[in-house]
Amino acid sequence: MLFNSMTFAVFLTAVFILYYIVPVKYRWIFMLTASYAFYMNLHAAYGLLLFFTTGLTYILALRTEHAPDHAKKRRCLLGGIVPLTAILLFFKLGAPAIDKLNAMIDAGRLTMQPLTLRILLPAGVSFYFFQSMGYLIDVYKGKIHAERHFGYYALFVSFFPQLLAGPIGRADALLPQLKKERRFDYEKATYGLKLMAWGYFKKLVIADVFATTVNKVYDNAHSYVGLVFLIVTVMFAIEIYCDFSGYSDIAIGCAKLFGIELATNFKSPYLSFSIKEFWSRWHISLSTWFRDYVYIPLGGNRVPKWRNCLNLLLTFLVSGFWHGSSLTYIFWGAIHGLLQIAETLLYPKKRQGVLVTRRRHLWQLPVTFALLCFTWIFFRADTIRDAFWMISRLFWDIGRPVNYLKTAVICLDMPYLSMFGMLLSAAVLFLYDLISLKQDVIGLVSRQRAPVRFSIYVLLLVVIALFSYKGIATEFIYFQF
Repeated sequence: MLFNSMTFAVFLTAVFILYYIVPVKYRWIFMLTASYAFYMNLHAAYGLLLFFTTGLTYILALRTEHAPDHAKKRRCLLGGIVPLTAILLFFKLGAPAIDKLNAMIDAGRLTMQPLTLRILLPAGVSFYFFQSMGYLIDVYKGKIHAERHFGYYALFVSFFPQLLAGPIGRADALLPQLKKERRFDYEKATYGLKLMAWGYFKKLVIADVFATTVNKVYDNAHSYVGLVFLIVTVMFAIEIYCDFSGYSDIAIGCAKLFGIELATNFKSPYLSFSIKEFWSRWHISLSTWFRDYVYIPLGGNRVPKWRNCLNLLLTFLVSGFWHGSSLTYIFWGAIHGLLQIAETLLYPKKRQGVLVTRRRHLWQLPVTFALLCFTWIFFRADTIRDAFWMISRLFWDIGRPVNYLKTAVICLDMPYLSMFGMLLSAAVLFLYDLISLKQDVIGLVSRQRAPVRFSIYVLLLVVIALFSYKGIATEFIYFQF
């Protein structure tokens, strides 16, 4: 069930109303049922894998906590980590391999019958696998106690607002909230609706609109040269940010309707002064997961400098592979790792885990953004060959500025009104992120006089409605991971 579908609108309305009607002691049962219904609406078989993951980690966490010695604790931990990792690898590697083999058969390069096997990557599997593994590791380390109530733990793993693409929840923060008896909170619920509206604006008005042009160019990379690659690469940077942070806003806002606080996942990441700072602001729940469960166990920065650099590189290679087995993702992860190593060596001074120099300079913002856009080329390109083709032709004909610009305008083939709309929506996004560095934008708008704030609400809803009139639910980018 997609967040940007009419089915979800009906589903959420019904669940919201019934949740506060159902007696408090049965609410966990109702929410658990609703979460499984939400997930199995995508594919009925998905529920089996979700239940298997829940049951396995629930049992092993209890056994880990009661294990008499460290060796048995470790065996229980590996009993959960190994099979879940193996399943994830099967889906990550199996589906592309089968698709490639079928393509070779269809092209006549292999003389055999087409394979009927179709490996479908279950939506959200990476996210709830990581959430479950993080829980098991925390129990193993003694940070939390294993949850005795299977129902509450099952709800922790399957809570529908965050199930498909995060934020990845931590048991010490989320489980107590799921158990707490709560009454309807008008302020929290209305704030959640406003946050959801902003998320829909980012997804429908910015991400989906930008995606049309981005897909046209990236899917036919060898048909273009020059400035058009620079333009669509910046557009993709905006698209993926709005698509993913839009999902997170909807998820966090949705959870607020039920009085649940999910972790903040994005904090104006493109207003970062360094790559390290970017990763403290981008997809925070996943970044901190890799930090706590990959980087730190490898030794983190409590090792010699060369080993610390290796740990950074390995962590980002794992992050790249998490996104997919394609070489494009591996390159993307490797480049981010190398950039982090470069910053660590050049600017060793740290404070609260974020790289800082003695004095921040404004030029660091555009330089950081340019580096990020460069890495996004590998992330979005269909193949490594396409990525290097684009990079080698980014400045094609730049010696003739008029032709450089004219070729891009012709290739993009966009009405001027559409261009203006994109620039305007990007400006709104930038302004929102800039203000949010200092204060809560939604709270700021809510404190305005009624005519002002309701004018903003109506305008936002009208724009969203205009961009979703076709009724086509476009899948969120991170569902494929």
